[in-house]
Amino acid sequence: MALAAKAEVRVAEPLLRIEHLSRAFGGLRAVHDVSLAVQPGTLTALIGPNGAGKTTLFALISGFIKPDSGHVHFAGSDITGRAPHLNARAGMTRTFQIVQPFAAQTVRENIAVGAHLHEPKRAAALEQAEQVAARVGLASQLDKPAGDLTVAGRKRLELARALATRPKLLLLDEVLAGLNPQEVAEMIPVVRSLVGTGAASGGAGGTTVLMIEHVMQAVMNLAERVWVLAQGQLIAEGTPAQITGNPRVIEAYLGHGTAARLRGGAA
Repeated sequence: MALAAKAEVRVAEPLLRIEHLSRAFGGLRAVHDVSLAVQPGTLTALIGPNGAGKTTLFALISGFIKPDSGHVHFAGSDITGRAPHLNARAGMTRTFQIVQPFAAQTVRENIAVGAHLHEPKRAAALEQAEQVAARVGLASQLDKPAGDLTVAGRKRLELARALATRPKLLLLDEVLAGLNPQEVAEMIPVVRSLVGTGAASGGAGGTTVLMIEHVMQAVMNLAERVWVLAQGQLIAEGTPAQITGNPRVIEAYLGHGTAARLRGGAA
């Protein structure tokens, strides 16, 4: 009797892989020996206390800062130190903590700026802007000057401008910061809807999301996997449930004394 052929098990190649990435500013080690991999079609999170190095890590990944050592691989290519506009054209787009739209231009025109990365014709870019605005809940405000938007509206606009570039990988830097609890609750399904929908907006293969976030409600509701950065180094990795119960994570956020008292109270 013939032996059954063994089925091949193929492990998906990470869309993003960073290896031993480090960057110092003077005597400050902002990021030190960080390695992680993001699988395609996932929504993952990077968390940590203020000053942990999260935004610096995003800048290293996206090309705004060059690393002192280590490598960044995206979509199978080594892109270490490559310029941000080239990374954006290849499918990696990031948002920023401080939202700075073109205040005098309309919402539609702001989103079209992102669309122009792949749409040279103005009419096509404006049409795509309408489609993207609908995805993030800005369809009714397309003709409003961006400077007249609320904080929540500006956050949605920042997200829309990034989506208009048709990203394969979207790096979200605190897209929920500054929002009240109701606004956070309204944004969570918007962020969740981004994953795997890139093809619908003209992209190929869907969208993968890596987000920096302090709002733990969002992390618990959205992220499949979480990395924790503290003092420039990764200290934990796992599911949201695993991370919230990790003693090293609790200590990083609350300090050694508070963490010890909490452990003592639970004993």
